[in-house]
Amino acid sequence: MAKKKTTQTRSGVVRGKKRAGRRPAVERRRNLAMRRQFSWADLPDEDLLDVRLCDLGLDTSHGRIPAALARLDDELARRDIRFRPHCWLSEDWFSPDGVPGIAIPFYLAHPRLTRLERRMMHEVEGGNLRWLRRILRHEAGHAIDTAYRLRRRKGWREVFGPASVPYPVSYVPRPGSRRYVMHLGHWYAQSHPTEDFAETFAVWLAPNSTWRKDYAEWPALRKLLYVDELMAEVHDQLPPVRSRKHVEPLRENRSTLRQYYEEKRAYYDTSETDRYDQRLKHVFGSRARHPGRPLASTFIRQVRPQLQRLLIRRSRLHPYLVHNVMRIVIQRTRDLDLCVHRPLRQTKRETFRLLERILFDSIRRGRERYAL
Repeated sequence: MAKKKTTQTRSGVVRGKKRAGRRPAVERRRNLAMRRQFSWADLPDEDLLDVRLCDLGLDTSHGRIPAALARLDDELARRDIRFRPHCWLSEDWFSPDGVPGIAIPFYLAHPRLTRLERRMMHEVEGGNLRWLRRILRHEAGHAIDTAYRLRRRKGWREVFGPASVPYPVSYVPRPGSRRYVMHLGHWYAQSHPTEDFAETFAVWLAPNSTWRKDYAEWPALRKLLYVDELMAEVHDQLPPVRSRKHVEPLRENRSTLRQYYEEKRAYYDTSETDRYDQRLKHVFGSRARHPGRPLASTFIRQVRPQLQRLLIRRSRLHPYLVHNVMRIVIQRTRDLDLCVHRPLRQTKRETFRLLERILFDSIRRGRERYAL
């Protein structure tokens, strides 16, 4: 019998067998240990907001980040890609020009900070394992582009366009376009040629990806085939750009959490989300006022298949877009602790109307803010 192939990980441990899933008891013990390690973890929100980012004392060895990075290593190894991006904590997700690495937002390194991020911004980018893995694949695409200077190639420019065009502050997405892959939200691939490459790479890299079948009738297939050929060419080469620099690391950021969120909320303007929160509260009730009633998030998940079919048929939009709206609404009802307090038939009808309104509002506005 052939010896099973092993893979060298970031920690230096050789892996060859599939790891067992982490049990809830182990997860609880790990979270308890983290609370004991960081004194700020038990502070109320108002006190926590006065803590400086550099004083959090976190790095990429905390939270869900190590397991997610190990998973990314495995995915790159399955494709026989030699390159591994280095990672560090910062304010947000990004892969800087000239540095083949990935900055990861600090709030993913501790569950207390994840809860604060959700309270302040209504959503946590990369807040669940599936989403976290998707973003890491995307950022790995940026890093490998930098490491091998792929954007300088004539073929890259012919397929994706010139990387030298300025990044937009905003852009007008075309939700029905089939020239771009569907991966992250906000139609990222349409915003800039480098984002188009990163999204295409992420779809190509995903384990058990069926991109040849999924995009068989799409012009975007040409981009995926190009990435497949390109990675076959460079996978075992030593990258010419090997900088290990940390750009805007958390340890050097002297802003308080309060200052960070004031700037972030002003930039993203959460008023639109707040307006939809009021509509959700009109459809559903508060569990504090209606104890014992079914959770709104559970109800929406139960009727989700029917509502999605209706929305797709009426809107004639890609299921990907409808799925994103459903996901956001389910998360918001959970965050707001809402429940079903009216007859189920009436609640389902009003939920459908609200989902349809949010979907068409998003398309009609047409302009998605893009984080530089």
